[in-house]
Amino acid sequence: MQNKGLIRLFAILFGLVSIYQLSFTFITSKLEKDAEAYAVSQISEAEEDYVAKREALEASYLDSISDNTVLGFTSYGEAKTKELNKGLDLKGGINVTLQISVKDILKGLANNTKNPVFNKALADADAASKNSDATYLELFFDAFDNIKGDTKLASPDIFANKGLSDDVNFQMSDDEVKPVIRRKIDESIVSAFEVLRERIDGFGVTQPNIQREGNSGRILVELPGARDIARAQDLLSSTAQLEFWETYPQSNQSLGVFLVNANERLKEILKPETTEEEISKPESEIDSLLSDVAQDSLDMTQEANPILGKLIPASPGGHAIASAMVSDTAEIGAYLRMPEIKRLIPNDIQFVKFLWERPSQDSEIAELYALKSNRDGVPRISGDVVSDAQDTFDQFNKPAVSMTMNTRGAKEWEKLTGDAYNNQTGIAIVLDNKVYTAPGVSSGPISGGRSEITGTFTVNETKDIANVLRAGKLPASADIIQSEVVGPSLGQEAIDSGFRSFMIAMLFVLAWMIFYYGRAGVFADIALIFNILLIFGVLTSLGAVLTLPGIAGIVLTIGMSVDANVLIFERVKEELQKGKGKAQAIADGFGNALSSILDANITTGLTAIILFIFGSGPIKGFATTLMIGIVTSLFTAIFVTRLMIEAYTSKKGRRLDFYTGITKNLFSNLTVDFLGKRKIAYIISGILVAVSVFSLLTTGLQQGVDFIGGRTYQIRFEKAVNPSEIASELNTVFGSGTNVKTFGGNNQIKVTTPYKVDEEGIEVDAEIQDKLYTSLQKYLPDGTSFNDFTVGASEKSIGIMQSVKVGPTIADDIKKNAFLAILGSLAVVFLYILLRFRKWQFSLGAVVAVFHDVMIVLGIFSLTGSIMPFNMEIDQAFIAAILTVIGYSLNDTVVVFDRIREITGLKGWKGGENINEALNSTLSRTLNTSLTTLIVLLAIFIFGGESLRGFMFAMITGVIVGTYSSVFIATPVMFDSLKKKIAAATGA
Repeated sequence: MQNKGLIRLFAILFGLVSIYQLSFTFITSKLEKDAEAYAVSQISEAEEDYVAKREALEASYLDSISDNTVLGFTSYGEAKTKELNKGLDLKGGINVTLQISVKDILKGLANNTKNPVFNKALADADAASKNSDATYLELFFDAFDNIKGDTKLASPDIFANKGLSDDVNFQMSDDEVKPVIRRKIDESIVSAFEVLRERIDGFGVTQPNIQREGNSGRILVELPGARDIARAQDLLSSTAQLEFWETYPQSNQSLGVFLVNANERLKEILKPETTEEEISKPESEIDSLLSDVAQDSLDMTQEANPILGKLIPASPGGHAIASAMVSDTAEIGAYLRMPEIKRLIPNDIQFVKFLWERPSQDSEIAELYALKSNRDGVPRISGDVVSDAQDTFDQFNKPAVSMTMNTRGAKEWEKLTGDAYNNQTGIAIVLDNKVYTAPGVSSGPISGGRSEITGTFTVNETKDIANVLRAGKLPASADIIQSEVVGPSLGQEAIDSGFRSFMIAMLFVLAWMIFYYGRAGVFADIALIFNILLIFGVLTSLGAVLTLPGIAGIVLTIGMSVDANVLIFERVKEELQKGKGKAQAIADGFGNALSSILDANITTGLTAIILFIFGSGPIKGFATTLMIGIVTSLFTAIFVTRLMIEAYTSKKGRRLDFYTGITKNLFSNLTVDFLGKRKIAYIISGILVAVSVFSLLTTGLQQGVDFIGGRTYQIRFEKAVNPSEIASELNTVFGSGTNVKTFGGNNQIKVTTPYKVDEEGIEVDAEIQDKLYTSLQKYLPDGTSFNDFTVGASEKSIGIMQSVKVGPTIADDIKKNAFLAILGSLAVVFLYILLRFRKWQFSLGAVVAVFHDVMIVLGIFSLTGSIMPFNMEIDQAFIAAILTVIGYSLNDTVVVFDRIREITGLKGWKGGENINEALNSTLSRTLNTSLTTLIVLLAIFIFGGESLRGFMFAMITGVIVGTYSSVFIATPVMFDSLKKKIAAATGA
């Protein structure tokens, strides 16, 4: 081998850099353990809310030592930014995909026009977006073109308005206006991205990730380690629409008259009819009148006073007009928004706007405010006048938010406070349609533009409010269309199980290589350990995120990286059997194996690249570690192993065998007639594929929320529970379609529900969690609160451990990407093999074998999905498994084809005899690699955690089927399709 010195230097430097990069992870890990130990020693479990107090003390401890020098070259603060990034499934936290509403941006650009053509085009775009992959903006343009008639986008009441006067004029055609609107939409999404980034920077998590997904208006946000999930969701989805309104006083008689009249009118609407016909009518008759009232709140017919019976008189001296139970606010609000009720509003208050206060966390009462609005619903002052905001404390030392306004805002604030003083009314400070506070003005107009938001806040809440006000409001609403929430305790379990499976797999592979190849196996083991060091070093230096599937990718790399050494060692043994000297045999063995090694790794690498392009989240993590592992495995097997072997054998008197006494003649001199058995293989495979297709057409597959949309919750209990019993109860609450199954231990379930799958917003998420808590409370220990039940503390052992939400639009995209990934991998591999072997028959054999493997894996999942004691849903992880199976099957097939090409090139085809020779000569490598890979996969399957079992089962099945197909399907199909050509060439 040439340039040994350079390769040795590179290997040493590569290793040192990897150790240096990983040192930051070890430093942060040690300091965080010290912080945890300190918090435990200071705060007893007997204290109330001890978990939250310990977490706060840990954070304070780490903050205090953040700048202290560690080991003379770094500090905790610096090391934290350079440590190995752990994904949500290992660290806990929240991952969301936000959809910025292009519809809201369009309406804003058009000044909320009432133009019927514009609004009809928006409605048509809404309908089309449910069944189309096109962007909302293009759907709007198409809809507008279909119905516009003489109306133009540059009409004065659409886009040729004052706000866009510098960009759009009346003379412009639609084709000229469209690029302007596209640019404005893109600018708004960029603005939303920047606003969200500023908010996240102020949230206080380490290593947050925020990225825009193409031109779709989607923004991906990952907050690993975030503990307060509700706070994070509020921060991300809040538009920060700040408004200042003057309130109506409690004494306003028109308000009292309206509430009395509304109550009487509602009694008529909800009055039960006594006719037999009416009694037989379904309850949906009421639903149609009150479409936005929850169904379980609609049994109003027997209540004497639908509104007045639920309102509580307001506290004297305040500026609210009434109060109500928090549980009744949605229902009362729905009544007040009904067209029949709004017609009863007296003329002198005809534009009144009713809003509820934002109640404190533990409050059961919320106050109702009547705001002085106008025909256009525009507030007296909006949040764009706020130039700065800080979290502070009010005169009673309670958390508050102090705001400073710009010059225009200061003038408007002085006028508004003057009006409120003269009218003896309050000023409602409204953030995202919730009244945060409504103080009165006791000493005349307030100049200077300073104001304060007070209320029942925690310190974190005032920090977040000030943060979003400083960052500015989002240009449009941001809906969470996909989310994953993982509790920190589940993350720690994943780390433990991942590490356990990793160590078991490593130990087996290390022992097997020594058992099979003796001292040569020791060199392979050293190279393998070095390989693992390099993988983690590269992951850290690239800032890549390590996920649980990523650990699976690394552990799989352990099994697959053995393949290169096996190929080399088997070829060296062959060269030794030919009588060559040790040095020559080693050189030829490495040289002859190189072609097979490169072909096998390139096909697997191509599959990993496709996975990375079309996958998301953890699947990208799996693909990343697989790609890195392929590169480092090639380097360590081809160069590092050879350096060690040549250094060892270069000294006289040293003997190096590539076998042990047991394995010396294992698989040698085999003469199995594989091609002669191909008809039997065709029949067996034909039956298996036919059964698989039949099962897929009749039974189908269990699709996960990734593909159908919905929400899924992993819930743990103290004692064993009956999933059928819980399913029956939850189907009553959520309607049919809710699925409950045991997930892991019999004290843990997985709940999947399509309930309100089309509705976005954290309010729906909160509603579902509340219903789950209420329904499952009897299975929880006494005293378990709602906060205990939802995702939270690191020591959590019951309740929701993980939740995933996938909107229908995202589900469609995932499904499409999965299809493209499988199709793309087959096409790319077909082309690669065609280019590499120059005969389409080789490509045909490989693709038929891959199709055979995929169909059988799908068939097994279809046949056994309902009886297996672990999750068998088809999701993104399953698609990753299928693509890995494709890569593995091709790896096997390419090695076999490579040997066939080599032997037939030297000896000719001989009617298939030499194909059998090639198959027999690669059998040792095939079985060796398959066995080590299978053991590795079994280690992950058994010890790697519940969430990976279905994933691993698919891969185990695929490895077994793939090993079989490379010998009994790919090669026979290639031979049969080449038979005539072979016969013609040999004259047979």
